[in-house]
Amino acid sequence: MTSTSIITLFERLTQFKRPRSSRPLNDWPHSQSQLPRFIRHSPVAMRYLTLLSPLAWNQLPQRPPRPHSQQPAVSYAAFAAACLVKLDQQLVSMSDLRDFLTDHPQLQWLLGFDPNQTLPTARHLTRLLRTTPNDLFQILLDSTVHLLQLELAPLGFSLGQAISLDTKHILAWVVENNPKAYISESRRLDKSRQPRGDLDCKLGCKRKRNQPPLQEQGHPHTPTKEPRPPTNFSPTDEYFWGYASGLIVTKLPGWGEFVLAELTQTFDHDDLTYFFPLLNQLERRLGRKPRYGAFDAAFDAWYVYDYFHQAGGFAAVPFVGRGGYKHRSFDLTGLPLCQAGLAMPLKSTYWSKSSLVEHEAGRYACPLLFPQPTASACPVDHKNWAKGGCLTSMPTATGARLRYQLDRQSEAYKQLYNQRTANERINAQAKALGIERPKLRNYQAIANRNTLIYTLINLRALHRIRHQKSRPAQ
Repeated sequence: MTSTSIITLFERLTQFKRPRSSRPLNDWPHSQSQLPRFIRHSPVAMRYLTLLSPLAWNQLPQRPPRPHSQQPAVSYAAFAAACLVKLDQQLVSMSDLRDFLTDHPQLQWLLGFDPNQTLPTARHLTRLLRTTPNDLFQILLDSTVHLLQLELAPLGFSLGQAISLDTKHILAWVVENNPKAYISESRRLDKSRQPRGDLDCKLGCKRKRNQPPLQEQGHPHTPTKEPRPPTNFSPTDEYFWGYASGLIVTKLPGWGEFVLAELTQTFDHDDLTYFFPLLNQLERRLGRKPRYGAFDAAFDAWYVYDYFHQAGGFAAVPFVGRGGYKHRSFDLTGLPLCQAGLAMPLKSTYWSKSSLVEHEAGRYACPLLFPQPTASACPVDHKNWAKGGCLTSMPTATGARLRYQLDRQSEAYKQLYNQRTANERINAQAKALGIERPKLRNYQAIANRNTLIYTLINLRALHRIRHQKSRPAQ
């Protein structure tokens, strides 16, 4: 039976019967008049055809046939499109998604589900989310970034010149995260006791005060009256089991905020571990490095400044004094100055493995004693003079010096640092789509869901741009 006779038969039947063939979103003609009538008469199907068709569905590979089964496997394109529908409709479970597709047979035919077979069970859809490689969903996010570039290029915008990076916490669906559940704090916050509800989640800290509360400042941590046992946890700290989603966002005034890269990890990973993987994603998608970046204080590391210096810009990061060095001055050649204002020569170098990035570090010695003694006393009578003079160590990379020399009161720094508000707005959209409390118990499923959430956010932004461009100029 031909496709035309199928459609004619459909139009004559009082009860809906699905066609014998379906086509993926990218195969449908652009002209709505060429679509089958039963699709044109379905507002839901037309809405999602408009929303989802720009994505590069043809770049998704075909799923291999299931062994020992005559039924064709659900394609990655059909499954990913169905998950985007689930997120857009804010459906909680795969059972809700399956019911929604059952109520809208035109949509399931449009998405590419085999009309000769019943819909996959909710358990099978959940299994697909848990087992599908995240790289396949990253292809769809790649597609949104490419589409945004094409839409914004005629307007004179270059996507990703200035970016911001931040992380979003995600609570695991375990009883340990329920404050009303009767669990002792020692057990709830014991990272060696893996929750049975999620074998992948990890314990991490969302917020921790390094100083005691204001009302307790000046008092011992364990007072002599009504003593409290010393502990690493305070009432103001926030610990939970879960994951975190790191994302790179860019903002274009008047057009919106867009996600350029994202990565999900368990919550025991430090924020700095997101830096290089996300920047590698971004460079792959844009074909270049961003020139400017805005970060919070967790990213105050020399290699962050060095990365953007090599790209021809700078990074706006608040300074965090570590190792007793809150201020350092340098001469015109980049040598650190001692307290007497003298340039300290480089005495030796070594390879340091103490940070996330293995790097060359240098030891800088007192200029009055190295390479040859030239004075009998220190001009400022420093206490280290009797011990052989001052000796300081720091990375030899330019970023280590820029970390101290960056003018954080300049207007350029303040304008760039305001870029971080783009992350907050993207996080608000992701939270509205349910990213913070997913009803899932597996890392891979949560990572795939997060990628689809950011894909949907970019898709909505793409359609807003197209709508704004189509409006007549006033």
